[in-house]
Amino acid sequence: MKSMEAIDYSRLVQELENQLAKRDETIDALYETNKELWETNKELSKRVDKLESENEEIRELLKEKAESKASKKPKFSDYSLEKNGKGESGKGKKKRKRKRSTGRRSQARKRVQVEREENVHGSEGNQEESVLHRQQFAWRIVDGKAVYICYSIYDSPGSKSLPVPEGLRNSRSEFGIEIILILAFLHYWVGISLDHAREVLKFFTGLDLAKSQANSLLTQLANDWNKQYDSIAELIALQLIVYIDETGWKIGKSSCYTWVFSTTMHVLFRCGVGRGKAEAEAVVGKLFPGIGVTDDYSAYKNLFTEHQLCWAHLIRKAIKLALQNPDEKQYAKFLDELCEIYKQAIRYQNDGRLSVGRPEKDLELQEMIRSLCTRAGEVIDKDKMPKHEGDFIRLQNELADNLSALFVFVRHPEVERTNNRSERNVRREAEVRKGGRTSKSEKGAKRRGVIMTVITSLQTRFEKFTLDALLKEVAQWLSTGRSVFQAELEELQTAKLAPSG
Repeated sequence: MKSMEAIDYSRLVQELENQLAKRDETIDALYETNKELWETNKELSKRVDKLESENEEIRELLKEKAESKASKKPKFSDYSLEKNGKGESGKGKKKRKRKRSTGRRSQARKRVQVEREENVHGSEGNQEESVLHRQQFAWRIVDGKAVYICYSIYDSPGSKSLPVPEGLRNSRSEFGIEIILILAFLHYWVGISLDHAREVLKFFTGLDLAKSQANSLLTQLANDWNKQYDSIAELIALQLIVYIDETGWKIGKSSCYTWVFSTTMHVLFRCGVGRGKAEAEAVVGKLFPGIGVTDDYSAYKNLFTEHQLCWAHLIRKAIKLALQNPDEKQYAKFLDELCEIYKQAIRYQNDGRLSVGRPEKDLELQEMIRSLCTRAGEVIDKDKMPKHEGDFIRLQNELADNLSALFVFVRHPEVERTNNRSERNVRREAEVRKGGRTSKSEKGAKRRGVIMTVITSLQTRFEKFTLDALLKEVAQWLSTGRSVFQAELEELQTAKLAPSG
């Protein structure tokens, strides 16, 4: 009997242990479930807070819209019997498309930001008799800081040509010309991205310019300067000496080129175009009636009345051969002799006593080059001779085949010996390309060409290239409607048409 009771007790203990184990498992499962529910509740709380915030913003926006609509008088033109043209039924009436928003803010919203007010008076009549015609709001840079100004435009009651505040492009401008020029200088001249240019502008002036606004301002500037671009192109075609160079460019993923045409006072950029001869002819014509200074690119052949090859390119090729092949003593000797001829040519160029003997000196130097290039005309066998030897023969061929284009600077001392003038201008474009900041579209490439052309051409005219100097010049264009380039072109054209004697 006692044995039976002991056995029953053991079984009871086992059952209790099993039940306790199941309870522990249930508790663990409940704990995990509770933890998951707590995390879910936390996420839902965050979403509720976010939605409540967005809901509040929407309420404020709807409130502003309602107030703006409530301030307008109702229009009943949609219900006019005359406009319907179908009597009271209104059948046949076309559904009117809703106008797309221009993004412009209301006068009331603009006025809230105004920090300064200025009156602008027209030239007609007495100021005391003038009346307020309109108000114009614009961001300006004052003492290095962005200031939002309200311009009140006054003029005589019957005036039909209201004045535009000084420094604004037109009666719709919302940004001063100084802001646009700073943006153009940072983006195109310095070469930083548009986003970085906006950050610089914001950091120094406090003006937070949206990217769409910045892009629009540069497009407006390019449109304003299209006439100046055309004038500069015509001025270059009328010069006696032009320096030309080109470098690779991209529009999106498509490879193309940027050309630079330079004179002492003008620089023209053609961005995002091909590399064919037609691109040069588009600016200087099929036969430029003057002197062209370029490298030995074949597109320049027979393009100028006289052609000066860039000596920097020629000497660099000789230096490369000598440095890369130190065991070939003939290359070092050739370099030394070529440099001696070049130095002699420079002495002739700077010799003011050679007023009548320059053609003879040119022929003398040509003969020296002919004697130096002893391997000119040899056949280049790529299979039997090393590459550097082929390059050496090519350099001699280039010199011997272009004798008349080597010493134009001796015959005409005003001509520069190298194409460094245009190379400096094209170097910036090459650096921008290497930084991956090329044009995204053809319009963007054209815009860059126009703005860079005008800014660079103005830079040649300033003793110090500063914002004040640039603003002074451009402000004069806005007031007179005529740029320095247009004035110069008209003067040249008038002189050309004037009878001689």
